[in-house]
Amino acid sequence: MAERAVLMKSNIPDDLKKRIRELPESPGIYLFKNRDKVPIYIGKALSIKKRVMSHFRCLGEIFSKEGRMLGEVRAIDFIHTPSEAEALLLEAAFVKENQPKYNQILKDDKSYPFLKITNEEFPRLLIVRRRTPDGGKYFGPYTNPRLLRQALSMLRGLFPMRTCSHIPRKVCLRYHIRQCCGPCVGAGGAASYGQIVKELEFFLKGRRDVLVKSLIKRMKAHSAKREYEQAGNIFEEIKALSEVPKVARPAKADLEVLELLRRELSLPRLPVRIEGFDISNISGTDAVGSMVVFENGKPLRRAYRKFRIKTVEGIDDYRMMREVIRRRYTRVLNEKEALPDLVLIDGGKGHLSAAKGEFEKLNLGNLPLVSIAKQHEYIFTPERDHPRILPQSSPILQLIQRLRDEAHRFAITYHRALHKKEALTSRLEQIPGLGSKTITKLLKKFGTIAAIKTRSENQLMTELGLSKKTAGNILGATHAM
Repeated sequence: MAERAVLMKSNIPDDLKKRIRELPESPGIYLFKNRDKVPIYIGKALSIKKRVMSHFRCLGEIFSKEGRMLGEVRAIDFIHTPSEAEALLLEAAFVKENQPKYNQILKDDKSYPFLKITNEEFPRLLIVRRRTPDGGKYFGPYTNPRLLRQALSMLRGLFPMRTCSHIPRKVCLRYHIRQCCGPCVGAGGAASYGQIVKELEFFLKGRRDVLVKSLIKRMKAHSAKREYEQAGNIFEEIKALSEVPKVARPAKADLEVLELLRRELSLPRLPVRIEGFDISNISGTDAVGSMVVFENGKPLRRAYRKFRIKTVEGIDDYRMMREVIRRRYTRVLNEKEALPDLVLIDGGKGHLSAAKGEFEKLNLGNLPLVSIAKQHEYIFTPERDHPRILPQSSPILQLIQRLRDEAHRFAITYHRALHKKEALTSRLEQIPGLGSKTITKLLKKFGTIAAIKTRSENQLMTELGLSKKTAGNILGATHAM
């Protein structure tokens, strides 16, 4: 009802009403832009759609600051984040970069907290209330102290720096749970610690691309020395960062961007529907593929598809990509579905060639195909030996990156869900007398050990049709886990 009341306002332009309807009910930031596409206000929200609608209730109030601001709004952009806490970090980075005239609240450095990297031999990351000339590095300010504390916890998990005010003589619990790299016992040395600090700065400044390249370089160095545990830890960091939004100007993926893409790639028609693919494969276990769809430059989530790799063992991304392409487009042909205008592959020339080979086997060799390589963000097409190198400011590259990042996020999410399910299945299989049918029922009904523990013996018997003995065995075993 609230949405309908706002959208029935006659003084809201039709194009803005349409845009508000399209906004997601998820965390992130939103950008109000004027007729020159310049941000005039940037905000964060737990639900982007609800927060934007709450603003537009003030449209027409010419004597209020918010009413005057809304009178200048001609476009609305947004960026998803996994949580409201991460939206807080993104909001501050965008405000600092764009200096929107209606974000005066964030220009008052005296009222809101900062993140501070201390000026010490082994720096710490702290929340502070004011800047002081002590050589520390400050980021912010941030408008919500509660969310900032959540963000601090996330950052300390990603960047294992010390939190102790004085360095002790032995490691603490944080070292054992891998949230501190242990400078107190000389673990890694000053150079290694300095690299972590540098990577944190990249993150807080929005230089995610530089950060990921730095992590990949460190991971490869550990692998070359056969330090597989350290390499694995860094790989987990890279995975975690894939869940965190890239701080960059949002690409305006409208029809004019699509026309630029058509011209750049010499496509036969406007790429209204683009299907993007990625493979998630960690140590050759539970490998999966993902397909995401963009229509008119925007995600079409109901059309997303996920694939559990069935025919490939070990680590072979090329064969996995072939399997996913073969399964997807065999079904498209059998069910006489419409083909996409463009297919995007996450990977370099090798991944592109693997996909191209499968399309040719399906007599779809003329289907437009492109890939993007992570290392340098180069664009590859089958008809060219050399990549296209586009500037980071290119709206074409930004659209392709958005689609690639979404395919990667979807693949990682599915991979983690499978891994979690298999881990739970393994634990349930250890319970004496529990068969596969009962395990399937438990997984479908509860999903976690914690959820099973909330039930009584009688509830398990009633809800799943179990015997008293089986229900008792399940509760006894799960409470001991």
